[in-house]
Amino acid sequence: MLYSFFVEPQGGGAQVDLRTDKIWHNGRFIPWDQAQIHVLSHVIHYGSAIFEGLRCYRTERGPAVFRLRDHLVRLLKSCHIYRMDPPHGLEELHDAMLELVRINQLQDSYLRPLVLRGFGSMGINPLKCPIETYLIAWRWGTYFGTEGLEEGIDAQVSSWNRLAPNTIPALAKGTGQYLNSQLIRMEATLNGYDEGIALSTDGTISEASGMNLFLVAGNTVYTPPPSASILLGVTRESAFTLLHDLGIPVVEQRLAREMLYTADEVFLTGTAAEITPVRSVDRIQVGSGTRGPITRQLQEEYFALTSGKRENDHGWLDYVYEGKV
Repeated sequence: MLYSFFVEPQGGGAQVDLRTDKIWHNGRFIPWDQAQIHVLSHVIHYGSAIFEGLRCYRTERGPAVFRLRDHLVRLLKSCHIYRMDPPHGLEELHDAMLELVRINQLQDSYLRPLVLRGFGSMGINPLKCPIETYLIAWRWGTYFGTEGLEEGIDAQVSSWNRLAPNTIPALAKGTGQYLNSQLIRMEATLNGYDEGIALSTDGTISEASGMNLFLVAGNTVYTPPPSASILLGVTRESAFTLLHDLGIPVVEQRLAREMLYTADEVFLTGTAAEITPVRSVDRIQVGSGTRGPITRQLQEEYFALTSGKRENDHGWLDYVYEGKV
């Protein structure tokens, strides 16, 4: 029996059907409803999976995947940290991701490579469990809605800290550590906020539930360093590059919590959130309480590039029907 699964955008609006025709599994395309795992799979009991999130954008030259190769490199590095290297190399995964978009006839969409430990043996030790690879895609709109991108969102500083150093590798995008993200996000939602911002165990700013954080003071942009238990986001690195193109300096440093309240602007970056302004933190207005000028400039550059209206001078777009340009 075929079921229909839906997701509701974080900013509200109509639910989106996640179902497509095909999912890629271990080197071949299978029907969407056959992409199943056993209940005794190691990943279900112990969270042993690595994933990525990418966006495919509609352009005048057809759909284009944003920074596909960079996401796949991070996927493979994360897998290596957890000793679960898949048998599929970078080029095979790269080509399969583009074919996934083509075979499902997608335009604007979200892509999810997933490497997991399947059913083999029970117990903490995962080394005898088979490694399975899935490539998934679905239609998905703006994470916080158009209003969130234009007017900003309301955030709170979470009571939950990010992972302490030398506990779980923050630089690896593992599913198990997103239990921490869920606690941060659920707390924010139940308290009436759009998003939560976590601190490191030393009390300095880390990141949001699934997004990197930047703040603006004067004409300089600041962001927490890798040592603040953050994921090194691909969109975060894109923001660095685009801000440099605009001549705006970016500084990585430890940031005190109160800087969220005194900043001229705060914004979040991530594949899902893209470039999202924060208009208040803990009910304290950020700057003018609306999207600031630097955030606006960065958004304009980012969306001009992802839409294909700006020249692909950084080589970040893989045009699905043309190859990389």
